[in-house]
Amino acid sequence: MNILIINGPNLNLLGSRETNVYGDKNFETYLKELKIEHTEINFAYFQSNIEGELINCIQQESKKVDGIIINAGGYTHTSVAIGDAIGAVETPCVEVHISNVYARESYRHESRIAHRCVGVMSGFGLDVYRLAANYLVRHA
Repeated sequence: MNILIINGPNLNLLGSRETNVYGDKNFETYLKELKIEHTEINFAYFQSNIEGELINCIQQESKKVDGIIINAGGYTHTSVAIGDAIGAVETPCVEVHISNVYARESYRHESRIAHRCVGVMSGFGLDVYRLAANYLVRHA
């Protein structure tokens, strides 16, 4: 199985950014652990702080994978275009958030992409990626 993980803006700073919210592990270290745990999955990874690059990745890579896990970061709450890109492809997509967005600022309570995804996971730290991968293995 092939799964693409897409991380949006500021997620390149995991491990050093607001560690009280996001933890102190960088994503590359976590991804290595995830690959060891899920040897049956070929993970591809893309991160960008630029909305258009995220959209291009969804459009260009969706036919090459069986599922997409996306943490669109702040674009989750503002980007109709990323939601449209997810809706335009047939690949199942799971929206994830490291923090519990519903325990944070009210503007984070609305997602512009959730209605295009098969599900949303939030608030379980980096484990949201593992949980989303488990779902896609069983249902994609």
